[in-house]
Amino acid sequence: MKRYWKYIRPYLPAFIIGPILMIVEVIGEVVMPLILSNIIDKGVTGGRGVAYIITMGITMALTALVMMAGGVGGAYFAIKASSGFANDLRKDLFSKIQEFSFKNIDQYNTGSLVTRLTNDITQVQNMIQMLMRMALRAPGMLIGALIMAFTLNPRLALVIFIVIPLLALAIYTILKVAFPRFTAMQKKLDALNTTTQENLRNIRVVKSFVREDHEEARFRKANTDLKESTLNAMKAVIFTMPVMTLSMNITTLAVVWFGGKQVIAGSMTSGILTAFVNYVVQILMSLIMVSMIILNGSRSLASAKRINEVLNTDIDLTDEDALHKEATVQHGRIEFRDVCFKYYKNNEKWVLEDINLVIEPGETVGIIGSTGCGKTSLVQLIPRLYDVDRGEVRVDGINVKDYSLRNLRSGVGIVLQKNTLFCGTIKENLKWGDENASDEEVYRCAESAQAHGFITSFEKGYDTELGQGGVNVSGGQKQRLCIARALLKKPRILILDDSTSAVDTATEARIRENFRNMLQGTTKIIIAQRISSVLDADKIVVLDDGRIVGIGTHEELLDKCGTYSEIYYSQTDKKVTAS
Repeated sequence: MKRYWKYIRPYLPAFIIGPILMIVEVIGEVVMPLILSNIIDKGVTGGRGVAYIITMGITMALTALVMMAGGVGGAYFAIKASSGFANDLRKDLFSKIQEFSFKNIDQYNTGSLVTRLTNDITQVQNMIQMLMRMALRAPGMLIGALIMAFTLNPRLALVIFIVIPLLALAIYTILKVAFPRFTAMQKKLDALNTTTQENLRNIRVVKSFVREDHEEARFRKANTDLKESTLNAMKAVIFTMPVMTLSMNITTLAVVWFGGKQVIAGSMTSGILTAFVNYVVQILMSLIMVSMIILNGSRSLASAKRINEVLNTDIDLTDEDALHKEATVQHGRIEFRDVCFKYYKNNEKWVLEDINLVIEPGETVGIIGSTGCGKTSLVQLIPRLYDVDRGEVRVDGINVKDYSLRNLRSGVGIVLQKNTLFCGTIKENLKWGDENASDEEVYRCAESAQAHGFITSFEKGYDTELGQGGVNVSGGQKQRLCIARALLKKPRILILDDSTSAVDTATEARIRENFRNMLQGTTKIIIAQRISSVLDADKIVVLDDGRIVGIGTHEELLDKCGTYSEIYYSQTDKKVTAS
């Protein structure tokens, strides 16, 4: 509750006023049967005449209007408070996810996080709204109706106490069965969201491989699993209302039976019996409300537990203990000192082992090696997308752990292997690098990335709308847009992770030439599969199985590094000759 208090506090007036207005409605409901009893006993059979009946009728109408005002006002404030609560909780949950390191993100699949941000928070919101409308109304009506029932006829009221324990036992049994089923249902919803999201994101791949049938089968299975899980959960729920209704009808029948005998015997008036029946209905209706609160509460608790899992996730990568939070990347000198790293800490094998490397400011460094040798892992340690397990990475002589994450990453531009663009115009996507950049700066960076030509060929130019993920541009165009975006950031360190693989060699050569002219003071790290991409680098780092096996220029490595020679000759027509 301490955690959720921060979401209640801004809307505290609504949380207070809403239930109070619902109590107004409850008071009216408790008074109404008594007024009706007086109309029957005093107005109709008591001989007080039409004037009394009209007066009591007007009183009932006014009471009904007050009840309506209370009900509408209570519902309004309940919606206002619950919506505000959910809005703030959703923002905090999204902000928490934004703080996740890559390792934290790996703990959840995307569909699960989407479900928690949407459906799970909606369940909690609905529960809060229900609580505000019923939490005071149900017990208020129960207590008020019980008091009135015992006031009117204590002996007849004892019938109610036979039913209440039976109802309580039935509700407890239903809830005990329902709670774990609701948790399972939300997990199935996760799976369906993940399947749907993956299919829509990769729809072009699905169509190109003619795998629509396979994807339909996957979706059908996930959808069927959710349906069966929902039915399994709701089997427990569907018994609630029939059991409550049956109990209410049996109790009402018993009250009418025994009360009717008392009316015939003259010990009870028909007006009192009518009022008593109404109070019995109110008592049982209040119990139904309580059962619905508890039942929906079990579902919202399952959702709240899933939300708390995200909120309670320990962020493994923070800058709380940073010693130089105000420091910024000024020069771009990078040093790896005895660095060892692995993604899964219980694995015996290191992804990177005993890495020692110095990159001077302004240098262009190529990194090459076979697939899976650790090239991407190496550069991801520089902006602290992951943390080293042993050793340290230093930028400008400062351990990267001692920078604030914002300052460190602001000084590092990185174009990842997976080129991601967002919905919006081309210009809006490029301005991710610098939202305050002028149009001239945007055009210049696009020209340097060899993107200006194809952008201006579009009818709307830089105002062309990109589909989700940039699906309406080619792979090479997407890569060049991502490079332009990184250039606009004006980083002191620029990392290109195989970011020209979809670009022809002539275009790639022009991009490299522009880098030399435009980024003379920027440290550039180029990960490549093609040796031609790093031939003119100041030095080339060769990785093999997580270790550095060679550092030098192309000529030096060709002469001294067997791994490099093997890669080079495999990409050319030349034969490997014995040295």
